Amino acid sequence: MSTGMVVFGEDWGRHPSSTQHLIRRIAASDPVLWVNSIGMRRPRLTIRDAKRAAAKLFARPQRSDAKPETAQQLLPAGLSVMSPLAVSWPGNPLAFAANRLMLARQIGHRLAERGITRPILWTSLPTALPAVGHLGERAVVYYCGDDFGALAGVDHTPVLAMEAELVAKADLILAASETLAQRFPKHKTRLVPHGADIALFSTPAPRAPGLPTGRPVAGFYGSLADWIDVDLLAECAQKLPHWQFVFIGAIETDVSVLRAQQNVSLLGPCPHHELPGYAQHWNASLLPFRDCPQIHACNPLKLREYMAAGPQIVTTSFPAIRPYRDLVSVARDPQSFADALTASLSAPDRTLERRARVQSETWEARAADVARALQAI
Repeated sequence: MSTGMVVFGEDWGRHPSSTQHLIRRIAASDPVLWVNSIGMRRPRLTIRDAKRAAAKLFARPQRSDAKPETAQQLLPAGLSVMSPLAVSWPGNPLAFAANRLMLARQIGHRLAERGITRPILWTSLPTALPAVGHLGERAVVYYCGDDFGALAGVDHTPVLAMEAELVAKADLILAASETLAQRFPKHKTRLVPHGADIALFSTPAPRAPGLPTGRPVAGFYGSLADWIDVDLLAECAQKLPHWQFVFIGAIETDVSVLRAQQNVSLLGPCPHHELPGYAQHWNASLLPFRDCPQIHACNPLKLREYMAAGPQIVTTSFPAIRPYRDLVSVARDPQSFADALTASLSAPDRTLERRARVQSETWEARAADVARALQAI
């Protein structure tokens, strides 16, 4: 028998989240059972929800020796993944009781198969609360990477109530930003800012075939969701018709004002390991966030990845940029955004300075900090 970890996170492989980056490295020395997402809102009668439910229901167990489509999908040798049957209905007492029984039975069986006893229970989602105290865990860790009171796609009131109970039961709380850390008890909370795959983004990569040529390019990768200021971007594109604006990622909000612009390209999702071929070769990287509670609490992974890639960064203002403010251009409105992009073409090349600033902020360093914190409990 061995100790190890049970980790509740989003669905493994959907995107390289901070939890996945950390656990991927921790699993190299400790056995980990990763439990795919337990929903944070009541399902709706929509095609999207039906497709996702079916995908989770019929998902096959992943193996560490399976042939991956991308490097991100390759499981570390010590990690296995399961998609449990659970009721996605935060705040419903019957769903809570059912999940407590179902999760304890399903996860307990998988732990026994792997010979794991008295694991650390790590959750990045408040909806794992029904499992807390029912897996024979020796400690509970809550990793908070988002403000669940502002995050889109969440039933905020019941999820925040679950988070409050989880915080009370947690032995250790890891917060991804100072804004988040301030919400929790100081005596058991540690700040763990996001890291980056510095080597991936700073090692020269060939220019991506899909990147336009012949004109300046401003680029963004990540989900186009409600926290992205699409109106600002559309106005900026209108002011700079000789620029091409490139967006890489899933579309999760109304982007009709962007589609209407002749100089906007919506390329869709791209594998994470291919992003340097874009980010190193466009003229400016964009962080066009809205001024909202979710962004005030965020610590975006792409900020450090952009820094490692090298080109100028043009961003709206939010707390997480403070340590890098001298190396980015902060804009307030469409005109200042356009002005900053224009100025980036004649600005001195500060690629080496940006890379040097984040050189120590690797996921390996962050995982080592987390491992020490786990050992202490």
